[in-house]
Amino acid sequence: MSLGDENDYGSGPGRTDDGYSTIGGTRQTRTRFPDGEGGDGYTTPRRPARNSRSLVTVVGVVVLLIAAIAFANMGGGGGNGNGNGGGSGSAGNKPDSSSTAATGTKPVTGKNGSIPSGFAHDEQGAQSAAANYAVALGSADMFDKDRRRVVVTAVYAPAVASARQGDLDKVYSGQDFLTSIGLNSDGTAPAGLTFISRSNPAGTKVVKFNSNTASVAVWYSALFGLAGEGSKNPVSESWFTNTFDLAWINGDWKITAFTQKDGPTPVGRDQAASSAEEMANAVEQFGGFTYAR
Repeated sequence: MSLGDENDYGSGPGRTDDGYSTIGGTRQTRTRFPDGEGGDGYTTPRRPARNSRSLVTVVGVVVLLIAAIAFANMGGGGGNGNGNGGGSGSAGNKPDSSSTAATGTKPVTGKNGSIPSGFAHDEQGAQSAAANYAVALGSADMFDKDRRRVVVTAVYAPAVASARQGDLDKVYSGQDFLTSIGLNSDGTAPAGLTFISRSNPAGTKVVKFNSNTASVAVWYSALFGLAGEGSKNPVSESWFTNTFDLAWINGDWKITAFTQKDGPTPVGRDQAASSAEEMANAVEQFGGFTYAR
């Protein structure tokens, strides 16, 4: 039924079944005045037909806005610097140390030469330091005597840097070793070839941690070899896990020792290997990253 009645009062041209109605036993003409005029029961102002629908729409919009604000406030509450809200929040909101999701700690802002420095004095900072040190120690700089010294000084604790420098000089300067990987006696690539040595961390894990020492495992893939026509050591991929023992020294994390093991190694997909030229161009065109949690 409409806001009029079954005879369509107020919504059509007028009553159509007869021109009269009987009211109080007398024949009278029923007249409807325009809205707002008259004072009897027949002339009560009509409500606009869309008012109730508009009210529902407005209420719905308000409810949605309130829900959106509440949802935003749930994620924007006072943080604790680790990406979690403060107060009585559930511990389940905290990402695992092995999670690939960012946890909120700002990346490092300093550099020691080309190597990031100034890591946070917490678990995230230790993981970031370990990842960046894995990249530095796996770079082609380790095959150049002068640049190798810069890397070792930057990543190792002062108490062990000198000893490690001597050991690494013996390894990376050994003629048998350099010949086996196709490099010249000075650690450079033969003419027409590009030497590639790059580590790409896939994740980190805190093995143990206290305020001033940490042990962090870094899982990474390594690209290694010579790109170019006639290379006898084409660039190949390997997977390793390095576990770094770190100490907080002079406001930063430094390596005191580390071990390496193979894997975990994923199954290779059925992809065609790129040409030597493509590989050489890629390592020159694509820069590395600064790793931070």
